[in-house]
Amino acid sequence: MSLSKEAEPTLGYLTHKDTEVKLPRPTRVKNKTPALIQITAEQILREARERQEAEIRPPKQKITDPTELGEYRLRKRKEFEDLIRRVRWNIGVWIKYAEWEESQKDLKRARSVWERALEVDYKNHTLWLKYAEMEMKNKFINHARNVWDRAVTLLPRVDQLWYKYIHMEEMLGNVAGARQVFERWMKYVAFEKQYGDREGIEDAIVGKRRFQYEDEVRKNPLNYDSWFDYIRLEESVGNKERIREVYERAIANVPPAEVKRFWQRYIYLWINYALYEELDAEDVDPTRDVYRKCLNLIPHSKFSFAKIWLLAAQFEIRQLNLKGARQILGNAIGKAPKDKIFNKYIEIELQLGNIDRCRKLYEKYLEWSPQNCYAWSKYAELERSLSETDRARAIFELAIAQPALDMPELLWKAYIDFETAEGEFERARVLYERLLNRTKHLKVWISYAEFEAQNSLDLREEEQKRECLQRARRVFEEEREMLLEKWLNMEAASGEVGDVNLVQSKLPKKLKKRRQVTSEDGSARIEEFIDYLFPEEIQTTNLKILEAFSSFVLFVTCIYVFK
Repeated sequence: MSLSKEAEPTLGYLTHKDTEVKLPRPTRVKNKTPALIQITAEQILREARERQEAEIRPPKQKITDPTELGEYRLRKRKEFEDLIRRVRWNIGVWIKYAEWEESQKDLKRARSVWERALEVDYKNHTLWLKYAEMEMKNKFINHARNVWDRAVTLLPRVDQLWYKYIHMEEMLGNVAGARQVFERWMKYVAFEKQYGDREGIEDAIVGKRRFQYEDEVRKNPLNYDSWFDYIRLEESVGNKERIREVYERAIANVPPAEVKRFWQRYIYLWINYALYEELDAEDVDPTRDVYRKCLNLIPHSKFSFAKIWLLAAQFEIRQLNLKGARQILGNAIGKAPKDKIFNKYIEIELQLGNIDRCRKLYEKYLEWSPQNCYAWSKYAELERSLSETDRARAIFELAIAQPALDMPELLWKAYIDFETAEGEFERARVLYERLLNRTKHLKVWISYAEFEAQNSLDLREEEQKRECLQRARRVFEEEREMLLEKWLNMEAASGEVGDVNLVQSKLPKKLKKRRQVTSEDGSARIEEFIDYLFPEEIQTTNLKILEAFSSFVLFVTCIYVFK
C-alpha cells in the first residue's frame, strides 16, 4: 500500500511539513541612530532585581514525636547523598553534611562523613582542621589526637596543622605530648631551648632527622636507601617498637615489577629485619616469621635469592632445629635450585657425616645441572676421600661423556690429576691421548709433555727414563708439526701474497717406526709410531756422515803414506 505525501496526522503518519520547525524571521533595524534616552547595564540589573519575586522558603517544621524526627533525618540524609552523587568533589557539601550530622548529635555518622570526605581529597587541610575541631568541641581528646597525628603525617608541610596540634596539647597541659609533636617538627629545637635541657636538644636533633626521613620516604616510598638511613637512625635510638614499625612500613613497599634488579636492594630490608630480630631483639619466633613471610613473597618461578634461603636455614641450625633447616633447603631445591644452595646443603650434611645424603644431593645437583664441571669434580673428590676409587673413576667417566660442559678443561685436569695421584700413569697417558683427539690446544700439548718429563725424573731405571723423555720430545715435535701445517695452510690460502716455500723448507719428514712395549699384564708387543725428522736434524745427520767420511779418508791416506 503506497502512502500519500499529505498523510493524515490523526492516522499516525506525519509529513515533513508537519515536523518542520518554523523560526521567526529576524527583525531588521531600520533606524540605527542612537536613542534619546540611554539605558546602562547597571540600570537593567537594578530593575531586574526590583521586579524579582520574593524567595519561596519552606515553612518551619516543628517536630513533636520520634517518628517525625526519623522521617526528617531520613529525608535530609537523602538530600545530602543525592547532592554528593552530583558534586562529589565539592568539599563544601561534605562539610555541611558532617556538620548537620553533628548537630543531630550523631557523632558516629559525622565521623563516617568526614572519613568519606578524606577519601575524596585527603590533601585538603580544611577537612582535617574541621574534623579535629569537631572532636575537640565534643571533648573526644583521643579521637582528636588521632586525627591530628594522621593529618601531620600526610601533610607535614602545612604549618597550621602542627600549630593547632601543639596548641591543643598545651591547652590540655600535656607538655610531654607537645614535646613529642615538636620532635616530629623541625621547630622543636627552639622549643626545647626554652623548656628543656641538653638531652632534650639531642632528642630534638633526632626528631629533626626523623622528620627529614619521613619526608623523603613519603615523596618516594621505593627509595630503599632512605629507608635504610631511617632504620639506622631508629636503631641508634633503640626503641624496639619504633624500629619494628619502620621495618614493617619499609617492607610494605614491594617493587612494582617482578624483575630481579628491582628486588636486589629491597630484599636486604628483609635480611636486616630478620638479623635485627635475631641478634638485637633476640626474639626467635618473630625472626622465623620474617623469614617465612619473605620467602612467601618472592616470586620464585621468575627469580629467587639463594642468600635468603641460606640465612633462613642457618638460623634454624643455630636454633638446633635441623629438621627445619633441611625442610627449608629442600624447598629451595624444589622451587629455585641454585649452585650455592646445593653446595651449602652438601657442606652441612658432610659436616654431619651423612654420606648417603651427600650422594643423593650430588645426584640431584647433577640432574639439575649436568654441564657443571665443578659439581662433577667435587662429587668425584668426595668419593676419592672415602677411598672409593672405582666410584670416583666412574663419576669422571660419566662427566667427560656429557655432550656439553661449561669448563671441560677443569674436568679433564681433575681426572688426570686423580689418576696421577693414584699412581696410574698409563691411565693418565691414555687420558691425554683421548683429550688430544678432542682438542689440539697448545696448553694440552705442554701439559702432556710436562707430564712425561716429570715421570722421567721420578723413575729409577735409566731405560724407562729415556723412554718417558723420548715421549715428551715426541709430544713437542707433534705440536711443532701441527703448527707448521697450520702455517702452511694459511700461506696457501693467502694466494699471491702468501709464500708457501717459506714453510715447506721447515716441514719435517714423517718416518714410520716400530718399538717394543710392555703391557700391564707383563706381555710384550710391537707397536708402530710416527717419528718426525726436521730439516735441522737432517742437516746434523749429514754433517755427521760427512765428518765420518772425512775421518775415513784421512785414515786411508795415512795408511797409504806409511806404506
